[in-house]
Amino acid sequence: MDTACESVEQVSGEVVSVAHALSLPAESYGNDPDIEMAWAIRAMQHAEVYYKLISSVDPQFLKLTQVDDQIYSEFRENFEKLRVDVLDPEELKSESAKEKWRPFCLKFEGIVEDYNYGTLLRLDCSQGYTEENTIFA
Repeated sequence: MDTACESVEQVSGEVVSVAHALSLPAESYGNDPDIEMAWAIRAMQHAEVYYKLISSVDPQFLKLTQVDDQIYSEFRENFEKLRVDVLDPEELKSESAKEKWRPFCLKFEGIVEDYNYGTLLRLDCSQGYTEENTIFA
């Protein structure tokens, strides 16, 4: 019985540690593989939920936040030439891209709960989530 309790306490402590780590600013970490893996796991959980949502509801009528229209409008204003049907990873992950993405995301701090979470993106929207077609951004 003690072993089971210790195991639960260890898992619980690890969950708290991961949750705390994910709440810290991105600048606190370099490219720490453990943190990136934690973000990827959380992003995959979000991707599964959102994929089920967009697959079962006509996206034209789906609102994920109260400010979807504002987010889209500002996205198009800031990234007017970005193709969203087939993404180029360099347009998302290069240093120059990060300089544009970070201020965009920060506009929604305090407005959108998960404004700075990483997400899994399909590079080609006409294909599914596969290792070759998915990036973490």
